[in-house]
Amino acid sequence: MSLNSAPTVYLQLRSRVPITEGRTVTLGHVARILCDPKWEAPLRNLELARPQTWDGNLLLIDLMHIIPLVQKLIPGVIIEPIGQTHVLVEVVKASKKPSLLLFLLVWVLLFFGSALTIMNFHADVNMQEVQIRTVEMLTGRRDEHPYLFQAAYSFGIGFGMVIFFNHLFKKKWNEEPTPLEVEMYLYQENIDQFVVAEEYKRMRMSQNQGDKP
Repeated sequence: MSLNSAPTVYLQLRSRVPITEGRTVTLGHVARILCDPKWEAPLRNLELARPQTWDGNLLLIDLMHIIPLVQKLIPGVIIEPIGQTHVLVEVVKASKKPSLLLFLLVWVLLFFGSALTIMNFHADVNMQEVQIRTVEMLTGRRDEHPYLFQAAYSFGIGFGMVIFFNHLFKKKWNEEPTPLEVEMYLYQENIDQFVVAEEYKRMRMSQNQGDKP
């Protein structure tokens, strides 16, 4: 095949791509590319955008923006898109060393916040009386301070949370996602859909203003 022949290029856009602040967004960053090997490097290095400060930390790149650039690079090219037609580029700042003081502050807030939540719930449902009655039914005598039962109950709460969330520090019991991971995934999907809808709305408004005489 000669260099001037028009190949077929298959593009599969990713859903969300992180880019370090100050870097140029190229086609290789935002898409998986399948084409003739001699066009692979030029396509991967094809510049799509240079995020500016006023763009914010999220930039929407649409397939309709990519196609003319690819056609300019390879005249007469046949482009076969696969999957979605847009990609969100997240501009991230260079990572900084985590603050130990901030970590401790967040840890203390979460620890005491969750402890107070559990204690308030137990006070609402009168858990102490329930535990006293449970011990009385099991032993036949009433104990106003069933410390042994309460200690076992406390350890059971912690063990149950570890099993439910499928996570202990960095260790997971199996490959299934935890409920928190599922909720975070759904939350991120909703955020992405909202950002994409708002970006398309802004683009339509800009286009309509440009069409006015």
